[in-house]
Amino acid sequence: MKYSSIPLAQTIAELCKAYNIQHIVISPGSRSAALTISFTNDDYFKCYSIVDERCAGFFALGIAQQIQQPVALVCTSGSALLNYYPAVSEAYYSDIPLVVLSADRPKYLVDIGDGQTIKQANVYGSHVHYNANLKLDLRDDTINYSKEEPKLIQSLQDKAERFLGIQEDTQASNEREINAAFHKAIASSGPVHLNCPFEEPLYNTVDTLIKPIKKAEPSHFNTTFLDPEVETAKAEWEQSPKKMVLIGANYPDTIDNLFIEALANDDSVIVFTETTSNIHHSAFFPSIDKIIAPLEDDDFKRLQPDILLTVGGMIVSKKVKAFLRKYQPKLHWHLGGTRANDTFFCLSKHFKMSADSFFKSISEYQNVASDYKATWTKVKAHRISKHDHYLDEIPFCDFKVFDILLKSIPDHNQLQVSNSSAIRYTQLFDLNPTLSVFCNRGTSGIDGSTSTAIGAASVTTQPVVFITGDLSFFYDSNALWNNYIPNNFRILLINNEGGGIFRILPGHKNTENFDAYFETKHQLTAKHLCEMYGFDYKVADNEEALKQALQDFYSTSDAPKLLEIHTPSRLNDEVLLAYFNYIK
Repeated sequence: MKYSSIPLAQTIAELCKAYNIQHIVISPGSRSAALTISFTNDDYFKCYSIVDERCAGFFALGIAQQIQQPVALVCTSGSALLNYYPAVSEAYYSDIPLVVLSADRPKYLVDIGDGQTIKQANVYGSHVHYNANLKLDLRDDTINYSKEEPKLIQSLQDKAERFLGIQEDTQASNEREINAAFHKAIASSGPVHLNCPFEEPLYNTVDTLIKPIKKAEPSHFNTTFLDPEVETAKAEWEQSPKKMVLIGANYPDTIDNLFIEALANDDSVIVFTETTSNIHHSAFFPSIDKIIAPLEDDDFKRLQPDILLTVGGMIVSKKVKAFLRKYQPKLHWHLGGTRANDTFFCLSKHFKMSADSFFKSISEYQNVASDYKATWTKVKAHRISKHDHYLDEIPFCDFKVFDILLKSIPDHNQLQVSNSSAIRYTQLFDLNPTLSVFCNRGTSGIDGSTSTAIGAASVTTQPVVFITGDLSFFYDSNALWNNYIPNNFRILLINNEGGGIFRILPGHKNTENFDAYFETKHQLTAKHLCEMYGFDYKVADNEEALKQALQDFYSTSDAPKLLEIHTPSRLNDEVLLAYFNYIK
């Protein structure tokens, strides 16, 4: 086995092994050659080559999202690491562990006009949990024992001892920083950045490690303990007749079914679940906007909870945010070990514990008499009935397409959803409970949704279906420049020739200014991209053609597939806006 001759590269690779950081996403470059050599020559690592760093960042995020362990990114110096920034910020707000390993030039080559050089230290600012500018290894080129002059031997030995002492200090410092960064990535479940200066020559290899590298044990351990305020919370929970549980982005199977049933059987509890919550029960309230959007002031006052308990990550629904900011609960508690967002400006308590630990601690409370859930269960039944009737009446459009597509996905598939209108439409439908659902809601950008879905598909055992809009898809089209897309990967592309969500938002529609700068009208299709990247391609522009195309869309194939559905851009907003009036 060959190792890089550069000690820093060896140290990083060996500590990645010690921390089980096995997946390495590499973008090509010369300054990072020592890292690339170290990872690709070791069979322990699963290495991926992704040329576009922005796509690489989201591809790595998709892998980390699935395995829930750190994934490393390797890039060269200069603007390369800036292209990771969208994925880094998404990882930060979605609590996904990434380790950015950016190669850099030595300090003396920064800001002197050398190529491919920027100020890389701490470039991600407060969007990483740990940042370190590692030290440059010393080189011993000037120590030359081939000279035979006796009078130089002693001075050369003294020089060597000084060199070795400084290099040992450099090595010890780098090991401390790398260990600290890896600990932080795991403990905080978020991104960290190690900036790695390398001096030429960059491609030299050796047959043995310079020294064994050991993992450092953390100076303290995160331990789960019972918050003393849980007993107080239990008493308040027991006495409150109106309790609302709101579950945001959440991994599947993270809440024990015993506690799900307990919440479902409590008449004083309403459980609102988002599409990304991956929590299902017939007594719960999915499709939040379907319940909330048609309400008026008196309705909101009746729905206003005494206690709001939030679980999981980011909330998609703007309507529930507006509701709970105006009609704030008396108490807002959040469950979770990492962060608690004060989304509704009334956060009372962050219980740094899992949902299971909290519910277990309060499990023996007595249910208070209440008609809270019964009242809103009737509203839910009415909304579902109106929802179904509305679908029967509307023409072919985005709304109808989402209904057809979401019903078509086979059991036990994974559903990845892009941002903007795609996730908001998906929120309006009750999903198949066997699906697991993911969406980049940390920063809610459209920029890397396809890359994330492909990264997830590369490591999960589930077939992955990706639903996206046209702007998000074409924006991230380099995601398809990828050798790791499994044949069972499926893309459902809804193409309404622009940013349809802007037609739903307040603004002056149907003007040249709106078409060009907001909706950004276009005539692009995915056909030639599919030809170039080896996707099976189908297209539909009406309901009959769509249903026909879906008949064998999920069947086994020798290539991934993309189905492009064209919908009428000038009709979609009218249908959606009318929907909320119809279901009152």
